[in-house]
Amino acid sequence: MPLGPRPSDVPRIRRTLSVYKVSSYITGFFLIALVVMMITRYGFGVDIEMNGAEGFLALTPKEAMTGINLSTIILMVHGWFYVLYVACDFVLWRLLRFSFGRFLFIALGGVIPFLSFYFERSVPRFVEDRLATVPEPAEVPA
Repeated sequence: MPLGPRPSDVPRIRRTLSVYKVSSYITGFFLIALVVMMITRYGFGVDIEMNGAEGFLALTPKEAMTGINLSTIILMVHGWFYVLYVACDFVLWRLLRFSFGRFLFIALGGVIPFLSFYFERSVPRFVEDRLATVPEPAEVPA
């Protein structure tokens, strides 16, 4: 049996691709926020605080927090959306049967800033090219 997507998997691939596109954007935006948060936390020793004593948004030392620690929320949201991003990557890898190296390369999109935005454009093109090679399913007579 030749490697490549099966005709019966095409609807699942398209659904996974649409979830992948959304998760790659969200993962990318939160990765950029995470980089900013890491710079403030480890470069300046402060976290991003929301609705604290200093106002709506402020840079506050972790010990002096009175509001919501936005830095922690950024960490958690990015982490969970990265899990969704890699899960979509895994499903696409399994159904499209592309190389494991490509799977790992696409997975890097959630840990290297701005790479997920590139993959959000290139992965759908790659998937559509692969789907164009899938033969139409033979119609079963009723």
